[in-house]
Amino acid sequence: MKPEQTERFLIEELYNQSRLNGKVSDENLQDVEKLTGDASTRKYYRLFTRTKSYVVCLDKPSDEENTFITVQKFLYSKQIRVPQIYDHNLKKGYILEEDLGDRTLLQKLGGIKNKQEEYELYQKAIDHILALHRLDKNDVNKTNMSKLSFDKKKLKEEIDFSIKYFIQNFLNVSDEVALGKLSEEFNPICERLDHKNKVLTHRDYHSRNIMVKSKDFIIIDFQDARMGVPQYDLVSLLDDCYYKVNGENKKRLIKYYYDNLPSEIHGQGSFESFKDLYYDMQIQRVFKALGSFGYIYHTREDHRYLKYIGFGMEKLRVTLLKHERYDSLRKMLYKIYYEN
Repeated sequence: MKPEQTERFLIEELYNQSRLNGKVSDENLQDVEKLTGDASTRKYYRLFTRTKSYVVCLDKPSDEENTFITVQKFLYSKQIRVPQIYDHNLKKGYILEEDLGDRTLLQKLGGIKNKQEEYELYQKAIDHILALHRLDKNDVNKTNMSKLSFDKKKLKEEIDFSIKYFIQNFLNVSDEVALGKLSEEFNPICERLDHKNKVLTHRDYHSRNIMVKSKDFIIIDFQDARMGVPQYDLVSLLDDCYYKVNGENKKRLIKYYYDNLPSEIHGQGSFESFKDLYYDMQIQRVFKALGSFGYIYHTREDHRYLKYIGFGMEKLRVTLLKHERYDSLRKMLYKIYYEN
């Protein structure tokens, strides 16, 4: 897709400045291609020279520190595989990055031959978050990321966000008493997830945010990284609303993660305790995703994510049946859902 002429002129100007400053090879720009955006308001373009390609992100101009660049520098310095950044001009909202191609893990999963191949792909993705979660806490504590946390307050804010944009706006539920009671049902889950042992989490680690370049996995969309229980990223990966992992593989992968994260890091004792908190995290995380789908539709009339709502609700229902402690929440949530 070709960009608008004004967009092309701006990109050419910014790229030429990068070239003159020696940030990229001294080759003229030959073509610009507009890429399909993600769920954010950022715009992406692929730039072509005679021998190389790059990706440009255009965001809102700002004089403030850019969290994407700050987090990228930290992760890159710790050998976490993230895209290289060649140049940036934050006053013009310009970031020139490594071209990772167009193939996501989700797309690669579409061509697998068997469940063993699925397992191996997910195991590789888990190795990346294990590297992230094993980072020395002293190093993480020197960054601003350590000041942000998935504590009870933040987790509950996400629940109320979903009640607003999924239950109220998307399902058109206006009963304030029922909405308040539903919100309260999530309190025990958020309290349990405010565990004392937290790691640096990606926050949105799923199959659409892992790029596959040759045999390399590269992590994107990491700018909202913050502290949280290890299960946050594991649930994001294994229980996203885009792809259903084979049941046997999922059990093996959860155990693989648990066995390879030192107990002093997760601090959750037995594997059974770890799984119980995994279920809590799955409920909170999937419900938050439903809120995001509702928000995108409500604010941008973007229909792309609506197809994942039914799958997400079915995933939630199956998990809520695992423990009696979820009975009240399950009955209340699905009474609302099935009646609307």
